[in-house]
Amino acid sequence: MPLKKGRSNKAMSSNIKEMLDSWKQNGKIGTSSPANKKKAIKQAVAIAYRKSGRSRRKISKEPRYNVAG
Repeated sequence: MPLKKGRSNKAMSSNIKEMLDSWKQNGKIGTSSPANKKKAIKQAVAIAYRKSGRSRRKISKEPRYNVAG
């Protein structure tokens, strides 16, 4: 079944569940084949965020270093 479009948490959790079910059946999520369940979950979450157009982390615009002077 294709992944659902949408930004809601319901659509994202549905997509993650669907990808993990397919990983359990054939050992693949899309074209990747994660070695263990933890990596499969991380991959499924990344794909779900990408599909929904949401960002997983907020990226700060501030520099990470201090400029002296």
